[in-house]
Amino acid sequence: MPVFAYIVVAVAAYLLGSIPTGFLVAKAKGIDIQKSGSGNIGATNAMRVLGKPAGIFVMLADAAKGYAAVYLGVFILNLFFFRIYHGFSSGSSSDYPTGRFAIIAGIFVVLGHNYTCWLKFKGGKGIATTAGVYLALAPVALGIALSVFILSVLMTRYVSIGSIVAAIVLPVAVWFNRENSFLEIVTIALCALAIYKHKSNIKRLMAGTESRLGKKKVEQASNLSDRQDARFTKNAEDAK
Repeated sequence: MPVFAYIVVAVAAYLLGSIPTGFLVAKAKGIDIQKSGSGNIGATNAMRVLGKPAGIFVMLADAAKGYAAVYLGVFILNLFFFRIYHGFSSGSSSDYPTGRFAIIAGIFVVLGHNYTCWLKFKGGKGIATTAGVYLALAPVALGIALSVFILSVLMTRYVSIGSIVAAIVLPVAVWFNRENSFLEIVTIALCALAIYKHKSNIKRLMAGTESRLGKKKVEQASNLSDRQDARFTKNAEDAK
């Protein structure tokens, strides 16, 4: 199978993923989302900066990119091999690794979202886009991870904790529900990337400055100010 076909799938999926939905929605409202909130272009920051309707739209659009990319990979495969490369009358879908093409498309759509070429290779964290990919590739595994995500967020009120825990659970769920070793390896890699992209959230969680879901900004700022005052007082006492 020509390497060129894999390259076409990867590039097409990357370009689809690189559409910076959150940035464009914020721009339409006259806001630079990269300079607002956490500076991330993903759905969580969009919801915080732009409000729930816009945030939900960004989340669904980012998920749709992932879902569409999987089928884009299969479409390109069909175009190349069933119509152009082998002709209209030869070959069948069972002769070609459609699953591998779909998985490669899933990899690169997430990379496109996380490192979009339109924003100097800065992007989101890939949670919604990854969810869209696995809605197409492994819906049962996604359902398990999504349930864990919702439960974690309800218990902690931290979206970041829910995302990190779900990223840990998803590879395990894929391993239990699929017999595709390539998908298992890719899932581990994508989830490791998702956790890595949350490194700033992890630092804020450790510092106690991470934003809770549904907590008012004023209250968050007040709590931060209290903590800063407490640290200042402690440092002053230590200096005596």
